[in-house]
Amino acid sequence: MEKIELYETIFKRKSIRNYDLTPLNQNTLNEISSHIQSLTPLYDDIEVDLKIISTEDVKRRFMKKAPHYIAAFSEEKEGYLTNIGFMLQQMDLFLSANGIGTCWQGIPKPTNEILESSRQEFIILIAFGRPAEPLYRSSTLEFKRKSLQEISDVEGAEEIMEAARFAPSAGNYQPWFFTGNENMIHAYSIKPSIIRGVLAGRFIPIDIGIAFYHLKLAAEHFGRKTEVLMDNDIVRDYSKKGYNYIASLKLE
Repeated sequence: MEKIELYETIFKRKSIRNYDLTPLNQNTLNEISSHIQSLTPLYDDIEVDLKIISTEDVKRRFMKKAPHYIAAFSEEKEGYLTNIGFMLQQMDLFLSANGIGTCWQGIPKPTNEILESSRQEFIILIAFGRPAEPLYRSSTLEFKRKSLQEISDVEGAEEIMEAARFAPSAGNYQPWFFTGNENMIHAYSIKPSIIRGVLAGRFIPIDIGIAFYHLKLAAEHFGRKTEVLMDNDIVRDYSKKGYNYIASLKLE
């Protein structure tokens, strides 16, 4: 497997629901496992545990089978869900770029044996394997996404913001908003309604982590150096407008 430039994959990846159930060969699984160890966290001080498990290790809850899954476990700490989204999206794009289908799965859970094998909290699964349907979208027109103006008021960084716009999210809710300028972009999550908060509130911080990784990846693709910061001075401004502050990306 190759460490391909992942930026282009953003604009053609899709969630794969149908898989060839033949397991990947052990060499490929070893390479995937090795790549998992190289993932960059959003927050260095949060302990995570990412395991490759098989279809027999998963309670699918009506979801279709996949030959393999990545089970994500994490220490419960401020920002831990966003951190998981940020890290696993690196795997999502890496696998897709190397011809392997993926799908985030928030409903299925590992078996009790797998749950008990980690001392961290189980967060979410990503299914993966050889696709039994087209791996990529044929055009960006196939994406159903909010307009750039609906998710951002950042000026001068439109190419970078487009990558965040195409990020996947639970139920395609796209619960993010970005503000700032071409040198500092602030990420917020949208405060959900009571009903959505009950049904999918847990996934919103994960979704923000996914979009934030797209943002950082795009900035670096266009030659910008990046640094993740917490800018507490701006938190109050947008929190009054129905947003929760997540993090800021400094661009040089």
